[in-house]
Amino acid sequence: MASRTQGMKIGESVTTSSVRDSNPSITFTSAPPDPQASSSALPSRPPSVSPFADPIEPVTPLSARSPAATSVTSLQGNLRNRYFHSRRIKDKRSQRKMGHNHPLMGIVIGLGIAAFLVYNGISSVINHKYCEVLMEDWSEGFRENIWTREVELGGFANGQFEFTTPYEENSYVGEDGMLHIRPTLTDPELLLKDNILNLTAMGICSSDKSSDCVTQTSMTNRTIINPVRSARIHTKKSVSIRYGRVEVRARTPEGKWLWPAIWMLPVNKTYGEWPRSGEIDIMESRGNGYWHKQGGNDIITNRKRKALHTTYSKKFHTFGLEWSENYLFTYVDSRLLQVLYVPFPEEGLYKTGHFPLTNENGTRLLDPWSQTSRRSTPFDQFFYLILNVAVGGTNGWFENGVDGKPWVDGSQSARKDFYDAKDDWYPTWKNGGEMVIKSVKMWQQCD
Repeated sequence: MASRTQGMKIGESVTTSSVRDSNPSITFTSAPPDPQASSSALPSRPPSVSPFADPIEPVTPLSARSPAATSVTSLQGNLRNRYFHSRRIKDKRSQRKMGHNHPLMGIVIGLGIAAFLVYNGISSVINHKYCEVLMEDWSEGFRENIWTREVELGGFANGQFEFTTPYEENSYVGEDGMLHIRPTLTDPELLLKDNILNLTAMGICSSDKSSDCVTQTSMTNRTIINPVRSARIHTKKSVSIRYGRVEVRARTPEGKWLWPAIWMLPVNKTYGEWPRSGEIDIMESRGNGYWHKQGGNDIITNRKRKALHTTYSKKFHTFGLEWSENYLFTYVDSRLLQVLYVPFPEEGLYKTGHFPLTNENGTRLLDPWSQTSRRSTPFDQFFYLILNVAVGGTNGWFENGVDGKPWVDGSQSARKDFYDAKDDWYPTWKNGGEMVIKSVKMWQQCD
């Protein structure tokens, strides 16, 4: 650009000088004046520079031309030809043509890069051999030999507000041939006066811990029985895999303080109590709107994957997991749309996780996974699938003060404060706040 501008300036100065030094009436002479010439001949004038001259290729002096080239008509024609064939004009035309080609060249290059990235992505995906272990489409209804309804009210270590039930009002296969997990409100009679709910005495509690099976309403202490009923179902007794794939096609619930999840836990607590033996989250979300600070129903797995111009509550999506002895990753709708990728490092996950060397008392903590010499530990055991819709909680999944949260984590009255605000949150539960599952597929890696 600089050299072209400089050339243009030089051309402008030459032209300006030519016009300034030349006489307004341009006279052309082909030779020095002849003393014997007729008195009618034009007076002699010094040769001047033509205003149409090309500064790069000067005009040939008239004295060097043949007599045939000295006529005004031929000279003017010659000058016009030189003007319209100026090198500057030609350069501008070439530049204009090249400028028109720049967008096309950019598109071609962009398509080439995109094609390479797609090819590279597809070719980098490892393809294992898989054997089917569960193909669930609910065509046989709710198969109790496959699915177990978990019945507890202890909050599942998160202070959740729901009581998971064995009742079909909370988990059922509808007329549409799909599984519905639907939260419902607890009978107000259990919440508005002193009461005790004892699942052990009822013979339906899934846990052997009294805190998971017994709770009460105390008007004096401002504590209440779980204000919402919901469902949590699993395949622990029927189907589990160690390395393989899982795909669940589902539509997440919409509504404040709903907490849907598709996840996995180990069949055996080989390395100790949770979380030492591991947990795999395939999908976790919130039913709150997209404006929720922590991410609403347009986000899954804690801000890792955002729905494009919609929410996960509007339509069905496939939530998947691929898991091997070297890595695991989760995805949405396609293996190429990964949500979370976790490679298993050679040094093991304990070191990679930056766990502390000692506890608060200074006691040295031992790596519970080092004795296996397997990089995938604790994800080297059999895991089973869980589907559930939780409500609320006091573990920080719903941050205090966000989106008008009506309770405070750690408060003894958290459940009651949540329930007292039901006129605010319950109307937001679209379609009853249900999660709908169209199909569940599980494969064991068998290569």
